[in-house]
Amino acid sequence: MSRTARPARTAAVAAVVAAGALTLAACTPARTIDAYSPSDGSRVDLTPSLRGVNLLVVTPEEDAPGTLQGGLVNKTGEDVTYTLTAEGASPVTVDVPAHSTVYLGTEGGVPAQLDTVATHPGATLPASLEAEGETQEFDLHVFDDTLPEYAAVLPTPAPATSGVPTPAVPSPTASELVGTSESESATH
Repeated sequence: MSRTARPARTAAVAAVVAAGALTLAACTPARTIDAYSPSDGSRVDLTPSLRGVNLLVVTPEEDAPGTLQGGLVNKTGEDVTYTLTAEGASPVTVDVPAHSTVYLGTEGGVPAQLDTVATHPGATLPASLEAEGETQEFDLHVFDDTLPEYAAVLPTPAPATSGVPTPAVPSPTASELVGTSESESATH
């Protein structure tokens, strides 16, 4: 009789453990109801109607220019100006019309660039986003062209100067351009 009771007790214990695990799992909040950034960039909530999504910067190296990527959302009825300030760089301002999203650094979006990125790719840069008197500090993630999706947006460095001055070429004056059909067709 003890041989048949043991499998029954084992099955009962397994059922109690499984029921307990299911009960505890039901108490765990679903991750999909929490606001989070599903991409490489940062999400910055200023208000329920104003936020930055997937904000990041792409640069070839530390102390070089960087292309901003992401979106700025304005769900209000008024046009809003966002200001993104990153440590060591000049502030970047972007106007976002009412009830719209402006994408940064993408084809068809608004070109936005930091004049210098004060840290190396792979790190984060202290930054803040401001709009309508609301400011939120966040970590701006810094990438380079290691990931192929960022290679196309990597800012190109300015050409190096050779140290040899180039001869000045005089520009035509306004009086030289006025009145000739050749000049008009060339300038239009």
